[in-house]
Amino acid sequence: MIAITFPDASVREFPKGTTPLAVAQSISEGLARNVLSAQFNNTTVEVTTPLEEDGSLKLFTWNDAEGKTAFWHSSAHVLAQAIKALYPDAKLTIGPAIENGFYYDVDFGEHSFTEKELAAVEKQMLAFAREKFAFSMRMASKKEALAFYEQEANPYKVELIENLEDGTISFCDHADFTDLCRGGHLPHTGFIKAVKLLNVAGAYWRGDETKPQLTRIYGISFPKQKELTAYLELIEEAKKRDHRKLGKELELFTFSEKVGQGLPLWLPKGTALRERLENFLKAAQKKAGYEQVISPHIGNIELYKTSGHYEKYGADSFQPIETPAEGEMFLLKPMNCPHHCEIYKSRPWSYRELPKRYAEFGTVYRYEQSGELHGLTRVRGFTQDDAHIFCTPDQLDEEFKKVIDLVLYVFSSLGFEEFTAQVSLRDPEKPEKYIGSLENWERAENAIVNAAKAKNLNYVIETGEAAFYGPKLDFMVKDALGRKWQLGTIQVDYNLPERFDLTYKGSDNELHRPIMIHRAPFGSMERFVAILLESTGGNFPLWLTPNQVNILCVSEKHENYARKVLNELENNEIRALLDNRNETIGKKIREAELSKVPFMIIVGEKEAESNQISVRRHQQGDQGSMDVPSFIALVKEEMSKSIYKFASE
Repeated sequence: MIAITFPDASVREFPKGTTPLAVAQSISEGLARNVLSAQFNNTTVEVTTPLEEDGSLKLFTWNDAEGKTAFWHSSAHVLAQAIKALYPDAKLTIGPAIENGFYYDVDFGEHSFTEKELAAVEKQMLAFAREKFAFSMRMASKKEALAFYEQEANPYKVELIENLEDGTISFCDHADFTDLCRGGHLPHTGFIKAVKLLNVAGAYWRGDETKPQLTRIYGISFPKQKELTAYLELIEEAKKRDHRKLGKELELFTFSEKVGQGLPLWLPKGTALRERLENFLKAAQKKAGYEQVISPHIGNIELYKTSGHYEKYGADSFQPIETPAEGEMFLLKPMNCPHHCEIYKSRPWSYRELPKRYAEFGTVYRYEQSGELHGLTRVRGFTQDDAHIFCTPDQLDEEFKKVIDLVLYVFSSLGFEEFTAQVSLRDPEKPEKYIGSLENWERAENAIVNAAKAKNLNYVIETGEAAFYGPKLDFMVKDALGRKWQLGTIQVDYNLPERFDLTYKGSDNELHRPIMIHRAPFGSMERFVAILLESTGGNFPLWLTPNQVNILCVSEKHENYARKVLNELENNEIRALLDNRNETIGKKIREAELSKVPFMIIVGEKEAESNQISVRRHQQGDQGSMDVPSFIALVKEEMSKSIYKFASE
C-alpha cells in the first residue's frame, strides 16, 4: 500500500500501482468523469500513470488552470495529427498550450498554407477526437529518438533531441500518431468536443530571425460547444474594443513606417489624455513625497555595464551609438534606474534625509523583434511612470506598503477592481540569470511576501519571474473582457546600490548601503492606455475623457448663443467643443456618438429664445432641456462621484 496526501492534508492508502484516475473514482464517479490531469509530488503526470510511492496528489478538472493546460496541450497533439493526415510532407516543430488555447509551428515546405484551409483541419481534428484515442507516454533512448526523426527528415525535432540528455526523452502516442513530448495529457481525445482554429501567423524557428520562418496555427478547444460559442462572442467583442482600431477612430495615436516600427506618435487628443493620466499620478506622487527628476534618453555604455543591463538586455537593445571620440559609445536608454542611481550619488546623504523618492516619466527603448510588435502593447519606445526609492533597511517595510497603497489607488480610480498580485521570485536552479548575493535575494523576497500578507493581497507566487536584479510584486489586472494584463510592478533591489556604490551616513556616523525600490503603477503609458482603451471600449471616465461635451449648432444662426454656452462651460473647467459645421444635426449626433463624447448639447431656435439647452448622453439619448448652470452642476456632480481626487482637494 502507498499513502496518498490530498490538498486538504487528508491521507488515504491505496494499492501500490494505483492511478490518479482510480483515485478519482474512489472519491466519486463525477470526479472521475471530469478529471483531466494530475500532479504527483508537484510533477505533472498522466491520469493513467501508476503511482509507486507515497506522495501528494492533486487532481485537475476544466475549472483548474492546470486542467485547461492539459486540455489544450492534448488539443495541440490532435492538431498535429490532423496536419500530418492532410499534409504528409509537413514537418512538425513545437506545439504548446498557451494562456488561451494552443498553437503549433509547422514547416509546410513549398506549400503556402492559408486561413482558407483551417476549416478542413478543424473537421479532421474533430473526427480524430470522436475516436477517443487514448494518450500514452513512453520513454525512448536518444539514439531511438534521433533515428525516428532522421527517418522523417525532420531537422527541427532532431535539433530539439540533440539538446536533451539521454534518459530524459519521452514520446506521446495516440492512434498511429507519435510526437516528442514531456507529458501532461487528457485520458483520451474524446474530451475534445469543440474546436476552432483562429488564425495563421508567421514565426521564426526558436524566435530567431536568422532561422527558417514557420507557419504558426493558433487554435482553441472546449469540452462543450456552448463554451466555444461564448468564447467566440467574446473574441468578436474584443475586436470591437481593439485599441488599435479605437485609437484610430478616436484620433489618439498613429504609427509611421518612416518614423519606425514600434514608435508611436501621439495625436493631440491622445496627448491630452496621456497628460491627464500623468498629471493624475504626479498629483498623487507629490502628496506621497516624490520629487520629479529628468534624465537623458541615452547614456554612456559604461553606465549600463555597471548596472548589468548591458549584459542582460544588450541583445534586446538598439545597437550602441558610436561618437566621433575614439572608443566612446552610448546606448539608447533601456531602463531609467541607472540614471536615478547616479542622481542619488551626486551628493552625500544622511539617514535623516532618507527616504529619497525620485519619480520620472522616462522614455526607454528596446529593440523588440518586428513580429512581436503589437499596437501600443508591444513597442520599441515607451514611457514608464518610473520611480526609485532609496531607503534604510528599517524603512523598507513601510515604504513598500505605501507603494502598494499608491498602486491600489491608481487601479480603483480607473475602474480596475479585479486583480491578482504576483510575487515573482528567482529560479534557484538558474543562478546565472541573476546578479547579487543569495543573502540579499532572500531578504528582498521575504520583504515582498511579508508586505503582500500585511496588505491582505490576493497573491500567488511565481518562481523564475523575477527581474535579474531583484524580486518583484506584479499586479495582474483583469479587464472588462476577463483578460489578464500585467500593469503595476514593485521591485526590491539590494544589488544596484552595491554596483553603484551608493551610501548614506547612519546614526553611528558610518557609511551604509541604501535599499532601492523600483515601482511603476501604470507600468508604461503606452501599454496602460491600450489596456484602458480595450477595457472601457473607449468610454473613458468623465474626468479623463479628452472631450467631455460637444455643442451642436442646428444652424449658423444659433452660433452666437452656442459660443456663449461654450464660454460658460470652459469657465467652469468643462472640456467642450463647438461643432458649427454646415451639416445636419443628425449627422453631428452620429459622429459624436462614434467619438464616444459623453455629453451632447443641442442648440437651436427654441434653446436660444428660452436660454436653455437640449442635452443628450452617449448611448442613453435625450435627457431633456435645462439651463446651463443646471448642466454644469450635473457634470460636476458626476465628476465628484469619481474616486479620482486632485492633490489640492
